[in-house]
Amino acid sequence: MKKRYRMLAQGRVQGVGFRGTCAMYARQFNLTGSVENLETGDVEIYVQGEAIDIERFKAAIQSENRWIRIDHLIEEQLPLDPDERRFEYKFY
Repeated sequence: MKKRYRMLAQGRVQGVGFRGTCAMYARQFNLTGSVENLETGDVEIYVQGEAIDIERFKAAIQSENRWIRIDHLIEEQLPLDPDERRFEYKFY
């Protein structure tokens, strides 16, 4: 079953390659959406795809990494976006 989430990653998530890591795993798990650094120091992620693939994505981005540290991952389920076709970087 397809789902869509907005996630807010808090911790050491800017300036450490986190957006690239999100994009890599999103592509690996065939997910669409976007990732963007926020002025608050958090990173906002929109992710859409099969529920099992989203769970794999979440586990992957929170796995042990030398530089990235996610202290909190806040999730909100959203309605699907039928027009979304890829995963992209956004810039504030």
